[in-house]
Amino acid sequence: MIRWAAPGPYEVVFSTRVGGVSDGPYASLNLGRKTGDAVERVDENRAILCERAGADVDKLAMNRQTHSARVNRGEAGVLGGAGDGLWTDESGVPLLAVTADCVPIALACSNGDRPALCVLHAGRIGILGGIVEAGVASLGGAVAAAIGPAIGPCCYEVGEEVAAPYRTRFGAAVMRGRKLDLWRAVELSLLQAGVRSIERVDLCTACSPNLFFSHRRDGKPRGVQGVLAYVA
Repeated sequence: MIRWAAPGPYEVVFSTRVGGVSDGPYASLNLGRKTGDAVERVDENRAILCERAGADVDKLAMNRQTHSARVNRGEAGVLGGAGDGLWTDESGVPLLAVTADCVPIALACSNGDRPALCVLHAGRIGILGGIVEAGVASLGGAVAAAIGPAIGPCCYEVGEEVAAPYRTRFGAAVMRGRKLDLWRAVELSLLQAGVRSIERVDLCTACSPNLFFSHRRDGKPRGVQGVLAYVA
């Protein structure tokens, strides 16, 4: 796990693919039930991750991710609502967003008045659609952010149909030749939403087969990693 020292009473971790019970293309800490992996193994992997992070797996909240800009309130033990963000101000409710090249993002209220967290699944569609801004708005006030492992500008080659709207929205620097810099696009989205405290992991999922699942590198079948966060 990669921990983020979020500014408040928070526990936030970005998972890797290491340390679970799945095998084959899902080896080993696959967190996705809809990947084709055995459900009982996925559930055990989620329990392993929660235990390592000090979270209660029975209270785990997740979305059914749809590449949208929808952010839902995370409810203890509720899985499967359509959306790509979850927020909570309730203590002890772990939120999990999963990715396999898209950008996992953790947001935390940093003004100390009302502890609250948000986790986001941000792909190229969701970033342009406003998922980052929606996540920031769900918390309000001063927000700090951490941008987790995702496919980097070293590996994410895209066509002009993808590049053009990104250049229009974020400027030419978000493209490196034919390769899109999702990390920078998320950072710019956060800045435009008023976030000034931003940390980046800058680990490429496609470049790191021993650490991360990657859809661009492996296609399907493959697993997913994620970001887990809760108010302590």
